[in-house]
Amino acid sequence: MPENFYSDAERAAIYRAIYERRDMRHFLSKPIASDVLTRLLDAAHHAPSVGFMQPWRFIRISSPNLRVAIHDLVEQERVSTAEALNEREDEFMKLKVEGIMECPVILIAALCGGREQYIFGRRTMPDMDFASLSCAIQNMWLAARAEGLGLGWVSMFDPNALKVLLNMPEDSQPIAILCMGHVDKFYDKPMLEEQHWEYRKDLNTLLYENTWNTPCP
Repeated sequence: MPENFYSDAERAAIYRAIYERRDMRHFLSKPIASDVLTRLLDAAHHAPSVGFMQPWRFIRISSPNLRVAIHDLVEQERVSTAEALNEREDEFMKLKVEGIMECPVILIAALCGGREQYIFGRRTMPDMDFASLSCAIQNMWLAARAEGLGLGWVSMFDPNALKVLLNMPEDSQPIAILCMGHVDKFYDKPMLEEQHWEYRKDLNTLLYENTWNTPCP
C-alpha cells in the first residue's frame, strides 16, 4: 500500500504556514528576488480550479504613477467604508488597511474575460470562478509565508475604476490588490484581532451536523 502521507516534519511545516499566515500591512523596501516571485506565481498557478478553467490573471504594477493612482482609489473607498460604519468610523480610520506605497511588489489578481464559455461546475454556481481565484491567492499566500515574505489582500476599491485604470477587458474582473514584500516581523495574531476590531470565532459554533444550526458533537 503506498504511503501517501507526508513526514512529521513536512506536515508540521504545512500547518505552521497555515497558522502563521497573516494579512500584512507593514513592509520593508527590500526587493523580492525574481526567482522567489516566480515560485510564488507558480504556486498560485497550481491552485485547483473548477472545470480546470484557470481563470486567474495577474498584473504586476511597476509604474510609480499607477501605484499612486491605485493608492488613491483605495483611499477613496477607505473613507467611504468609514462613513458606512457609522459609530465605528473613527475606530476604523485608525486602522492601517493597506501597504501600497511601501511594499516592493504589487500584483492585481483578476478574473479573465470570456468566462461564460466555462460551464463545467459553474452552470448553477457561476461564482466558482471567484472561488478558484481565491484558491490561487491562498496558494501564493502560504508559499509567501514559507519564503518569509508578507502578503496583504486589499479589497477596498471600485472594481470598475480599477478596470479602466488598467485597461482591462469589459468582461474581466479585478478581485484583489496584493501587496507583497519582506517584513520586519509577522503579527503574532491577525492584525484586526490585535487591534481589537474582531476576534476569531470558536470553531464549534461554526460546525453543524446534517442540518443547519444542529451542533456537531
